[in-house]
Amino acid sequence: MDLEFDASYDDFRSEVREFLSKNKPPKTFGMSEEEKPSRVGWLSLLIEHGYWARTVPKEYGGYGDSPDLLKTVIMDEEFNRVGVARGLNAQGPSMLVPTLLTHGSEEQRKKWIGPTMRGEIIWCQGYSEPGSGSDLASLQTSAVEDGDDFILNGQKIWTSTADMAQMCFILVRTEPDAKKHAGISYILMPMDSPGIEIQRLETMSGSIGENSFNQVFLTDVRVPRANVVGKRGEGWKIANTTLKHERSSLNSNAEGTLVRLANLMQKETIGGVPAMASPLYRDRLMKLQARALTMKHHGMRMLTCSLKGEPAGVAGLIVKLQNCQLSFDMAALALDVMGELGALYDHSKYERERGYWQALSMFSLGLIIGGGTAQIQKNIIAEHGLGLPREPKPAKA
Repeated sequence: MDLEFDASYDDFRSEVREFLSKNKPPKTFGMSEEEKPSRVGWLSLLIEHGYWARTVPKEYGGYGDSPDLLKTVIMDEEFNRVGVARGLNAQGPSMLVPTLLTHGSEEQRKKWIGPTMRGEIIWCQGYSEPGSGSDLASLQTSAVEDGDDFILNGQKIWTSTADMAQMCFILVRTEPDAKKHAGISYILMPMDSPGIEIQRLETMSGSIGENSFNQVFLTDVRVPRANVVGKRGEGWKIANTTLKHERSSLNSNAEGTLVRLANLMQKETIGGVPAMASPLYRDRLMKLQARALTMKHHGMRMLTCSLKGEPAGVAGLIVKLQNCQLSFDMAALALDVMGELGALYDHSKYERERGYWQALSMFSLGLIIGGGTAQIQKNIIAEHGLGLPREPKPAKA
């Protein structure tokens, strides 16, 4: 494994640095309607220069370049270096767009991909139901064909950003008599359709963080048949394409978080002495540093596989499991270092970094469960990665 970049990429790195020196992102850059003008303007500028939607074909609203993983790494490094987000961290660009590029019709690609990458449309994901979390294939929300429409009835839960999304990619059961993994369809549903009720869920993170959880109730919601992605009843296959990209999007910037944690330990004091001087805390930091560097080089190993056209295999299966736990453990150390101030999470004058560490702690804990729980991930690694026997199931009565 070669950790050095070829000299031919030096010009590209200089080009990215020059862009970042001349252009600054807007101060507000989130998913709310109020931030839409600045969000769309910044993302459009990034697309124009090829730093966002770089490999999305031009006819669908992207930059239209060929895939180049090393250029992607360079862009990520340079944007991280100056603390600027390279695009919008949202479910539409990271999960739906690659799904449409793989399974969508030509009409769907032209209609949805461009506005999604420019931030004009915010998407939410309608997967989980009260009785169908980790066992997603048991979902019961129904869709019955009626003329040129499907009529949807049911309930979704843990639907992130449903309260601010204009569209939802949702899984519904269209063939109720089919086996559990069959008869599911993948549909694009406008969130302003009559019959949709959104109720925000209060979570332990309170007002900290940007991701809201909601439950969504559907009563006779009409969605055009043309909004089915792929073939009717083959939604499980398409959903797995989305989940693959979801797990990839859950990678953390461990090195950046580690630097931030080390800075915090230099500033916070215990009995007048910086926390960094504490052998106990310093030892915990060094163990986290070892894990962060391990994941960095693990990422380089997978990058090498990609460049060679080789599958990552079991190596790719551990990323989500390890990174989510690592983020949580780094946040846990930060809260311990802050002592009693670490318990604050409702925006007070005593909090540090606007509650970043409290939010990271609770959000990371959620990610250990979301996108397939840690237990599910371990089963996947054991059964699909290592070829171990399947987990025993309880005998049927």
